[in-house]
Amino acid sequence: MRNGAHRDEAEHRQVQYLASNTVHTRLGQVLEEHGHHLVGAELVDLQHRPGAGATGIFRVQAIPETPGEPQNPKELFLALTAEAVPEDAVIAAGQDVDATWSAWFHPHDPLLTGLALASDPESVASLWGGGGTVVDLQTVSYRPLRRAVLRAVVAGETGRRTVFLKVMRPGLATRLHQRHTLLAAAGVPVPAVLGPPVADVLALEQGQGEVLATAIMTDGARHVQPADVLGILDRMPLELVELPRRDAWSDRIVDYGHAAATALPDQARRIRSLVEHLQRQLDSTDRGPVVPTHGDFYEANLLVSQNRISGVLDIDGCGPGHRVDDLACFLGHLAVLPAVDPRYVYVDQALRRFHSAFVSEVDPAALACRSAAVALSLVAGARDSGRRDWQSSARQRLDIAESLLALPQSAAGW
Repeated sequence: MRNGAHRDEAEHRQVQYLASNTVHTRLGQVLEEHGHHLVGAELVDLQHRPGAGATGIFRVQAIPETPGEPQNPKELFLALTAEAVPEDAVIAAGQDVDATWSAWFHPHDPLLTGLALASDPESVASLWGGGGTVVDLQTVSYRPLRRAVLRAVVAGETGRRTVFLKVMRPGLATRLHQRHTLLAAAGVPVPAVLGPPVADVLALEQGQGEVLATAIMTDGARHVQPADVLGILDRMPLELVELPRRDAWSDRIVDYGHAAATALPDQARRIRSLVEHLQRQLDSTDRGPVVPTHGDFYEANLLVSQNRISGVLDIDGCGPGHRVDDLACFLGHLAVLPAVDPRYVYVDQALRRFHSAFVSEVDPAALACRSAAVALSLVAGARDSGRRDWQSSARQRLDIAESLLALPQSAAGW
């Protein structure tokens, strides 16, 4: 317990350090070691992984310290992490606030060795362009040291097409390729792969349809049948249960509670009380049998066309698990959408419709507490939204997590 408390406090200091102006001294030292002078720096992304450490991505303005050359500032992206990374993969390392900070210039992530390749338009065109030219290449998401997704628009003789590049840690892209092949054979509408991985980068065709989140924002997805959503899980092949198991969100509730308390230190006591209550509920409710699961089943990973589920994305976590955790993932994410964007005004209606269908599939009490656990896992993520009022969004997510504990025990309970 003492070691856990010490770790939590250390990571809290890491987050504070990355968000403070004090870190500029470290950034300046790194740049000076590589022939540049720091002019300005802005924190553009802060990731905290409980038990591993904190990572910050900075947009820096730097002047090359080259005698006789024009002193025009240039923009660079510099990363600092307190996580353990290979020494030979970083450009600098040093001690500060009881942590060893390792640095690299984006896109040369020390654990995502294919990111530089996937960030180069000429390389992307050569490997996955099919003879076309990359006319646009954008980062869709990036979790430092974990994974990245880039979107490439390729122009060719037959027009333009979109390719998604998933950059993963060593060995994981091969496993993802196998999952895509397995699910496609079972009739699950996953995007087609463009060959085997290259340098731990898996290229995928664009899926058909719009994300379910769009339909939820428009009218609460009232024309999308919950049975169609459940049908996707029913199609998951039995072979998935033979794959390695990954923790569900509810399995790491203590870590997510720590991350939430680090983001909202003034709510730490309230969060601790919620975690303790959730732990009791998780231990006393029926999780159901082990079945094939998606592992990250929510509105951003489902595509809709003509009111039917037409695509399933982000199948990295597919494997053995419990149906209740997939359904809780869906409800937990759905419930927090108003805290993400105020335009989600139909969430209450959607939550009622989907919960009423889901509650007959699994133990209602288990669904409620696991939905709350998912919402709690999203509290700290508000900090990464880029919003100035992210603390307000984080508190709203915490409110929602608590409210999900009161989900009805049956469809009639609404």
